[in-house]
Amino acid sequence: MDRPRLLTPARPTGLTRRSVLGLGAAATSALVLPGCSRGRGDEPAPSGPATFATGNAGGVYALFGAALSSMVSEVTGMELKPLMTNGSVQNIQLVAQGKADMGFSTSDSALAAYEGTGEFESGRRKTSALARLYDNYVHVVVPMSSGVSELEDMKPKKGGKPLVVGVGPKNSGTRVISELILQTAGVEVVPRYLSLAQSVEGLQDKANNKDTKLAIDAFIWSGGVPTLPIKNLQTSIGFRLVNIGKVAQEIAVKKFGGYVVSAIPPSQYGLASSVPTLAIPNYLLCRPTLSDSWAWWTINTLFRRQNDLVGDPSDPTNYHPEAGALDPRSAIATMPIPLHPAAEKWFREAHI
Repeated sequence: MDRPRLLTPARPTGLTRRSVLGLGAAATSALVLPGCSRGRGDEPAPSGPATFATGNAGGVYALFGAALSSMVSEVTGMELKPLMTNGSVQNIQLVAQGKADMGFSTSDSALAAYEGTGEFESGRRKTSALARLYDNYVHVVVPMSSGVSELEDMKPKKGGKPLVVGVGPKNSGTRVISELILQTAGVEVVPRYLSLAQSVEGLQDKANNKDTKLAIDAFIWSGGVPTLPIKNLQTSIGFRLVNIGKVAQEIAVKKFGGYVVSAIPPSQYGLASSVPTLAIPNYLLCRPTLSDSWAWWTINTLFRRQNDLVGDPSDPTNYHPEAGALDPRSAIATMPIPLHPAAEKWFREAHI
């Protein structure tokens, strides 16, 4: 499958967990052999249900989270209930408050929570990590009829009004990265704090000349590829992705948080060419007090059932290509967020 590609290498980070945990090449190669539903049976099943904070309806967080929750529930015989949310910031809050047992987050939001900066300047939020997962890709989406090709084109013309842009829900990682991108580019917009579904609807309204409360000129979304509600726009109004390569490069060089310059291949959305963008790693976070059983079985299922998680490419309702990007060699790279002890044990022992 044609996957997004890195255009610049990630900056060196010194000592990695791979060296700390001593994962040899043979062990890491064996880890990516999925298919065994339970792995070794010496870890007891969880003693009670758990909750998984995912993301917006229709987004990859929600779809992938639901699939993983279902599979973990099947394997353990205990329910892991997916909870749709606004995304990273809300997920971290829920996990840190003990209102969810685990949840997805982008690396930049996780770092802000760990340091008590940005959205979390009121105080640090304590979480642990189970794994680094696939990467999110920033989508700056405009209708096919739009004259915007680069971020510079989004600046108001002399005497003109700023564009109305969906920047993601308020408690989302999308909003965090949207504001960083617009600020770095020096672009003034009228922000609308919309969910993915609302952004798609608002873009359609604008393209169809409907004067509605949701109507927007563009929207920014951070998610896996393809994000189906965005992909489906090609069969209605048609859309283009804005080239943000220049700003992505500036952010990747100046900001710490796992940012890398990447590109979305044309095959993902039926585009004319690849589009330079910014990629952000995703983490699977959890309560530091999450039981060893829940941590162990979630990680075990994530890798042992990897092929099952990818699903069937011919069935859009049961296809999660992001699962194909999971790699235990990078899954341990969640620093400075500490790995949950049971997750660290799973990686160290390899369980092969």
